Amino acid sequence: MTDSVSGERRVTIKDVAARAGVSTAAVSIALHDRPGVSASTKERILAVARELGWRPNLAASSLSGRGLHTVGLVIARPARLLGLEPFYMEFISGIESVLVRRSCSLLLRLVEGGEEIEVHREWWQGGRVNGSILVDLHVDDPRIPALAELGLPAVVVGHPSLAGPFTSVWTEDAEAITEAVRYLAALGHRRVARVSGPPELGHSAIRTAAFTEVARELGLEARTVVADFSADQGSRACRTLLLTPDRPTAIVFDNDVMAVAALGVAAEFGLSVPADLSLLAWDDSQLCQLTRPTLSAMRHDVFSFGAQAAEALFGVMTNRPPAERLVHAPALVPRASTAPPRS
Repeated sequence: MTDSVSGERRVTIKDVAARAGVSTAAVSIALHDRPGVSASTKERILAVARELGWRPNLAASSLSGRGLHTVGLVIARPARLLGLEPFYMEFISGIESVLVRRSCSLLLRLVEGGEEIEVHREWWQGGRVNGSILVDLHVDDPRIPALAELGLPAVVVGHPSLAGPFTSVWTEDAEAITEAVRYLAALGHRRVARVSGPPELGHSAIRTAAFTEVARELGLEARTVVADFSADQGSRACRTLLLTPDRPTAIVFDNDVMAVAALGVAAEFGLSVPADLSLLAWDDSQLCQLTRPTLSAMRHDVFSFGAQAAEALFGVMTNRPPAERLVHAPALVPRASTAPPRS
């Protein structure tokens, strides 16, 4: 933001128009992504808006009757994978359950690269969203300082240690993975493994650290293999583990899709679940109850998780920021896929 224009004063559409050499009407059209200006003019206006640090005036929007009406959500997933992932279907449903009561909309964008910051900047500076929910936080996530600098109202879905200045809504992942490993150890398993999500994700890192720590405490042989939450990579990771000389007798998966895929891999190897291999899923969507055998899981109320994230964001957007919200740790649901190992 340039001091010569804004100093401590909020940058206005008039400031952008003056710098870009166009009318305020043209600026309004470009910032709100409406037809009426050429592509080159729109590009110049947006570049000036970014340079000056322009952002929409939410208070003015509320007084004009538009109010708080759009929440942004950017997910870094290929569209083909998102449709197969029960977690985000339930999470988005939870968000929508709050938005519909407030006559608000969800603006969703799927990206495959490091485009999240630019999408959030485009939405915020273009007046397309009133706030955003940030998901899949990385360790030292660059979105945190970038969006804080923008002044974007946001809520982080992740541990407070990842959230910087933003309000966070989170679950106790370390406690949950510890419970899962203790349960398997109590059944008699001494060789346990975990198929994790990408290691750069904050919740993956937290679970990995806790998994390693509790296994060491209990004197277990433990190994983590990285995957990407998809069935294909879940299968690959499971095969990798089962091909080792001292294969694990129990495997914990970071989602239910990978655990379901592992049932097929076990059959390929001629292994009986749970007599030869115990499997434990995460999140406990309906998938876990439709398989044979049914999958033991760490149950996580993902619908409520999404709803609480949306409620927290409305608190932030209306200048009533809540404290961090701890959603209860996932709870163990034993089913037919876990049992004591064969002697």
